[in-house]
Amino acid sequence: MAVEPIKIAILAMGGEGGGVLADWIVSLAEADGYFAQTTSVPGVAQRTGATIYYIELFPGATQPGARAPVLALSPLPGDLDIVLASELMEAGRAVQRGFVTRERTTLIASSHRVYSIAEKSALGDGRVDAAALLRQAREAAKRFVSFDMAQLAQRTGSVISAVLFGALSAAEVLPFRREQFEATIERGAVGVATSLKAFDAGYRAARDCEAGVATDLPRVMPTAAAQSPRDAGVAALVERVRDFPASVRELATEGVRRLVDYQDVAYASLYLDRLDALRAAPGGGDAGLLGETARHLALWMSYEDTIRVADLKTRASRFERVRDEVHANAAHVLQINEFMHPRIEEICETLPAGLGRWLARPHGVHRIVARMAAKGRVIQTSSLGGFLLLYLLAGWRRGRRTTLRYALETRRIEAWLKRIESAAGVDATLALEIAQCQRLVKGYGDTHARGLRNYETLMKVVDRRPAALTPQTLRELRDKALADEHGNQLREHLQRCGLAREEQFEAA
Repeated sequence: MAVEPIKIAILAMGGEGGGVLADWIVSLAEADGYFAQTTSVPGVAQRTGATIYYIELFPGATQPGARAPVLALSPLPGDLDIVLASELMEAGRAVQRGFVTRERTTLIASSHRVYSIAEKSALGDGRVDAAALLRQAREAAKRFVSFDMAQLAQRTGSVISAVLFGALSAAEVLPFRREQFEATIERGAVGVATSLKAFDAGYRAARDCEAGVATDLPRVMPTAAAQSPRDAGVAALVERVRDFPASVRELATEGVRRLVDYQDVAYASLYLDRLDALRAAPGGGDAGLLGETARHLALWMSYEDTIRVADLKTRASRFERVRDEVHANAAHVLQINEFMHPRIEEICETLPAGLGRWLARPHGVHRIVARMAAKGRVIQTSSLGGFLLLYLLAGWRRGRRTTLRYALETRRIEAWLKRIESAAGVDATLALEIAQCQRLVKGYGDTHARGLRNYETLMKVVDRRPAALTPQTLRELRDKALADEHGNQLREHLQRCGLAREEQFEAA
């Protein structure tokens, strides 16, 4: 009977040690009498896909007169024994490409998610359903081993490749003992202690997974006492939230927390004032409508301007998160480069309203500033100069209420709330759909401009055709706008619904 090679594919993103894992498997096989070969097909890491490392193992390397076999350089659909995926979406991609088969393949994958660029850049909720990914992976594979490996790697201070190596050992799909796996890590002589700790954690979790034991680590939730605000002003706001219906309180509390962090207590109080005004309006007390308005109002009031971006980039928590992501310790020198490319519009909107409107008009100063802004710049926030530059910009939030952007957003928010109040007295369902149109207004730069243009197109339909507009029609229009930020699908659907006569110029 012909001897077939063992064929393995590893799908891993940048920084997760996919190459190290491939080298471990090759070293493991070669140390125990196998021919081994590894190749890699570079992806673009976490942007749209992972690098695929392909390994073939063939026995008989230590036999006298053994001839080296000709091994393949890349995986083929339906021809893999083992697939290792460092993240759930990568497991889904392996299934989609046909690498995983019911008759042959053992699929070992982490259950955590790292959202792709397509998921994060969608105007709506572009996330792929994790439960559906798990179900498809389980149905496609002969054996499926999955648990949160990123959490284990973080807990052990290692990288996910060591956890995957432990899970591979526990699955017993390779003809090697656990001791041989561990000896391979020791031969590497780099980060041996932490790698062995992560290996053991992955080994145990994989065994528990196949035995049906829950493997995800418990997450510590703050107690009620820890959540109690110590600031008197914040405590007063939380007390006001208690007057809202039970289904709205959690959303309103999160809105208050977000806006205190974004601006101050007075700004969060304005948020509750606006919700109180809606609740007092005819039909505005509907719990579903009030809850959705609370959610979207908090998001809109915490719009992303240059002040907010600078604030988030200079927080201690961000530096800690970046250090954790790149696994840097106190002995490492970490440099963080921020690629800043503000448009002339964003510069104008950061200035006091009068000055911003003046600079926005076409004249010599406008052209000079626009030319400078078009070049963009790199700011190193890990340096004193770069950090102070953004820190001072973040401090301008004290003057945010005087800025042109604040004036523009306040006018838009008030108009949106008035539309909701007017519709609530007639049709609460239509009012709910109007509230959810805020989903189009998000982000900054070109993304914000395109979303705002689509939003304003829908609001013109609401203002000019209130009697003829049904909740379902508005929902369909919003879905078309979310599906295509350039507005092409929205424009086509407006024409199909007979609503394009007044909107075709704005949509274009």
